[in-house]
Amino acid sequence: MIGTLVNTGAVVAGSAIGLAAGTRLPERIKIVLMQALGLAVVAIGLRMALEAQHTLLAIGCLLLGGVTGELLRIEQRLDNLAETLSRTLRSNSSRFVEGFVTATLLYLTGAMTIVGSIQDGTIGDPSVLLVKSLLDGVASVALASSLGVGVMFSALPVLLVQGGITLLAAQLAFLSQPAVLDTVNATGGLLILGIGINLLEIGRIHVGNLLPALLYAIVGALLFP
Repeated sequence: MIGTLVNTGAVVAGSAIGLAAGTRLPERIKIVLMQALGLAVVAIGLRMALEAQHTLLAIGCLLLGGVTGELLRIEQRLDNLAETLSRTLRSNSSRFVEGFVTATLLYLTGAMTIVGSIQDGTIGDPSVLLVKSLLDGVASVALASSLGVGVMFSALPVLLVQGGITLLAAQLAFLSQPAVLDTVNATGGLLILGIGINLLEIGRIHVGNLLPALLYAIVGALLFP
């Protein structure tokens, strides 16, 4: 669990730095930071998607995932959760929901979450999650400075999801098969690309409703390795 605990701490620490800096930064600086982060996220998503071998399978999973997510209204449920947290904490941040949802999707979408958690749980190697912690911590600084305290509370789903995979690692070891990782990486890359487009405000992609695509990617890779 050490990797997940460090990752959670990095999100909280990065968010705290971003919140402290955000009150002192002019609005134009915040805009530039978000644009820079958006471009970086787009580049990461493209690299993940283009390096994978199972691109067609990932596209099919994305289509199925989108339909499933819309029927289940996943993004609306995430928004409702964030709004409940905001009311409970009596937060004055007008962008609490956006910060929570954006950060949660960014930190949990991708193969590093699965690979790192399984390695940490099975052989006690937290190295992948430690690298992810560094990336998430830096992203938290930029996100929190612009989107507010909601980014900090994305540490909770990071702890629950990564911690859960780590604790169940022995039973989920099949997720580390090359075909599964390749398909998850391709699908996750497309989702991360969507997050980057949202950060750049080019359009509005309901990335939360596309999350079932990751489950379809795992099943598809196992059925058609």
